[in-house]
Amino acid sequence: MIHPSAIVDPSANLDSSVEVGPFSVIGPGVNIDAGCKIGPHVVINGPTTLGRNNRIFQFASVGEACQDLKYKDEPTQLIVGDNNTIREGVTLHRGTIQDEGVTRVGSNNLLMAYVHVAHDCRVGDNIIIANNSALAGHVRVGNGVILGGGTLVHQFCQIGAYSMTAAGTVVFQDIPAFIMASGNRAHPHGMNFEGMRRRGQSEDSIARLRAAYKLVYRQGLNLDAALEKLPADSDPMVELFRQSLLEAKRGIIR
Repeated sequence: MIHPSAIVDPSANLDSSVEVGPFSVIGPGVNIDAGCKIGPHVVINGPTTLGRNNRIFQFASVGEACQDLKYKDEPTQLIVGDNNTIREGVTLHRGTIQDEGVTRVGSNNLLMAYVHVAHDCRVGDNIIIANNSALAGHVRVGNGVILGGGTLVHQFCQIGAYSMTAAGTVVFQDIPAFIMASGNRAHPHGMNFEGMRRRGQSEDSIARLRAAYKLVYRQGLNLDAALEKLPADSDPMVELFRQSLLEAKRGIIR
């Protein structure tokens, strides 16, 4: 299952079912669980942990030291979940001690060609990040997000669950849950209602979210005033939207 031209450090821990393609390099401190397929010319450095059934395509660099100039070779980590597809040229960097020391990528994600996930990012589950997109350090991406090709996200920004960006979007402030955004700088363009319907959300839930969106974005209120008029809601989707507003650290796109 390991090509003769691949180099696997003796301290790396690979399940017996793992496939490693030609000329790939697996460094020390790497743990790879069952069912993973590592293509040719892939480099994986540790400490890095890969869950089950991940597929990594050629020329990806996984678990490399980060580009933060404050990083001084501390033993930080990259942790990747299960069932991810990591396409050609993707770069995933380990964390820094200035944060939790861990970069995390969840499960069931598609990272298309040449995506960059920088140090200390937290990427959730069921996410699609299209070609040539880049997340700067400390970015948080919620579940179900779709980032269009060439999306660039400033450090410390938060991308709320089930939000969506158009190609070429440049994000300097937080994007609340469900919001569709585009432009440089990113601006909101309604909510991803069609995506919600495809996920089985009820029309009542969508109507509640539509009203919450109008309150925040159409009444000329600043965020604090809007939040005062947006109480906790029993609908979990509306509450998810409200919580993404409460947790905003860099202000929200308006």
